[in-house]
Amino acid sequence: MRPSRRRSVIPGFGISAGITLTMLGLIVMLPLAALVLRAGAAGPDGVLRLALEPRIFAALKTSFGLSLAAAALNGIFGVIVAWVLVRYSFPGRRLLDAAVDLPFALPTAVAGIALAALHAPNGWIGSLFVPYGIKIAYTPLGIFIALVFVGLPFVVRTVQPVLAEAEQEIEEAAATLGAGRVRTIFTVLLPPLIPAILTGVAMSFARGVGEYGSVIFIAGNIPFVSEIAPLLIVVKLEEHDDAGATAIALTMLAVSFLILLALNALGSWTRRRYGHVR
Repeated sequence: MRPSRRRSVIPGFGISAGITLTMLGLIVMLPLAALVLRAGAAGPDGVLRLALEPRIFAALKTSFGLSLAAAALNGIFGVIVAWVLVRYSFPGRRLLDAAVDLPFALPTAVAGIALAALHAPNGWIGSLFVPYGIKIAYTPLGIFIALVFVGLPFVVRTVQPVLAEAEQEIEEAAATLGAGRVRTIFTVLLPPLIPAILTGVAMSFARGVGEYGSVIFIAGNIPFVSEIAPLLIVVKLEEHDDAGATAIALTMLAVSFLILLALNALGSWTRRRYGHVR
């Protein structure tokens, strides 16, 4: 007599895979395919020629360069914030934990206005740097600050649960065996966290590349200086330059996909190398 197969609450693979492929196809792949087909009218050479126009290339370089820099900084400080929230108990910890999610809930336009007001030459923070000849708002530095603001929660929320499950006894054992703090951090603590950190960095980068509302108010939108690619897409559409807007969008899609693919591959490699934190 064959043993009865245990019935799963979730539908089987056939139904689940069908639903998954249908949702991904309709919500993700179909719009991207439409973008590729629309750009196909200009041909690869035409898209490349438009993407390499000085103004478009400068906007792409600003968006991708600052997004990578902001994601890298969030990868460092996000781990520190997650460490403090997980490993220490102090008055106001719950309030601080809730404040991490504010960039998720806050409308991007509101965040942009607030950041611009704070970092403008007459703002509370910006005015402190004016005597030193440093201008924050309406410069790439202002864009960088806005991207750090919107991207930090992604790193914190991906690292925090992994860090909460980490066994502190391993760190104590390393200290008992004579390992210093720096060696314990780099040989015991960080390796199992690398996959989560890379995931958070990738999400922070993806959010930064496509960010619009919180950036345009503090960027100044000066061509060749502080103009971001999403804004240039809107400008091209308002000028009825559909080919230029499509070229920018397709270039952003291709570059973002390659960078995210590389980060995911690196995360998979580190996950296989170091395993999951138990």
